[in-house]
Amino acid sequence: MPIRNRFAELLPEITEWRQHLHRNPEILYDVHQTAAFVADKLRAFGVDEVVEGIGRTGVVGVIRGTGGGTRTIGLRADMDALPIIEETGLDYASEVPGKMHACGHDGHTSMLLGAAKYLSETRNFDGTVVVIFQPAEEGGAGAKAMVDDGLIERFGIDEVYGMHNAPGVPVGTIVTRPGPLQASADEFEIVVTGLGGHAAEPHKAVDTTLVASQIVVTLHSVVSRNVDPLNSVVLTVGTFQTDSNASNIIPQTARMRGTVRCLNPDDREKMEARVRRVVEDTASAFGAKAELHWDYGYPVTVNDEDATGWAVEAARAVANDVADDAQPIMPSEDFSYMLNERPGAYLFLGNGDSAMCHHPKYNFNDEAIPYGCSFFAEIVERRMPAR
Repeated sequence: MPIRNRFAELLPEITEWRQHLHRNPEILYDVHQTAAFVADKLRAFGVDEVVEGIGRTGVVGVIRGTGGGTRTIGLRADMDALPIIEETGLDYASEVPGKMHACGHDGHTSMLLGAAKYLSETRNFDGTVVVIFQPAEEGGAGAKAMVDDGLIERFGIDEVYGMHNAPGVPVGTIVTRPGPLQASADEFEIVVTGLGGHAAEPHKAVDTTLVASQIVVTLHSVVSRNVDPLNSVVLTVGTFQTDSNASNIIPQTARMRGTVRCLNPDDREKMEARVRRVVEDTASAFGAKAELHWDYGYPVTVNDEDATGWAVEAARAVANDVADDAQPIMPSEDFSYMLNERPGAYLFLGNGDSAMCHHPKYNFNDEAIPYGCSFFAEIVERRMPAR
């Protein structure tokens, strides 16, 4: 097995941490117990510096190696869970009603803790490692909060690496690619205002249901007729509501909410402009008014080409199999904010034959732990070899 022997020895202990975190999920920025658990472990490992409260509830640990090397590498894990009712039936299932670790962040946190323990023991690198435990990846932009709080400059980070589990990929396999890996995630809300009335007299009203329906249909032509067919863009209208629930009323207003995902940053601005034109002009054509509210969310996750090459080399040293030509995917990831600040790479670690992320029966596969820990240690020792 290519994993480091020390992580095989530590596996029962790291698994215990992971299952403890699984029992006690917290969401968004309200990860106080999880952050305290992480900080206590880092101090027990003998990490040189532990700083809490970065990006509200993030935790940072600083581990200094041997020699006088000036390079600093950041390693990131996310800590937050999801507002989902768990259905796994595990003996360590969530003990917090309505919350569960349905995306494996309990595993990510535990793997980085395992790597921190090892790196604190060995110090077999020339430079500095900054272990980053962030809150609120699931929709709260915790990575941005940490960056805005001075994470990169304060700790002098030169490169940054992160990892996410991948259901359906064999345990021991690591997957990545240079360039765009995950899509941006923008949200929009459309409010259509017409003239309410009696359903039997539509000629006396401006039917917002009809107008909004036309907008939905037309929006789904925006991608096919405005975006290069070789670029990946997804537009989805996820909700459609009116201010009436009666069959004999033409409602005064209709509201729609949706999301736009892009792999090319240039397509983001184009999509907003085209969606706005469709919304306003379609409504006008029917005698209604429409307002578009656009919220720019997580940016495109773009792996630096050189850093991805270094990450792939490290992965090949510790994984059973490595694929460096993964297909980009359209879900988003707020690690993109860190990659916008410094070169780095994001990778996927096989979780085996498990339920998909965000499913109530999902569970992180503890057999993946040694591979994730080994990668974090390997990239540090390769990029900052001891003299």
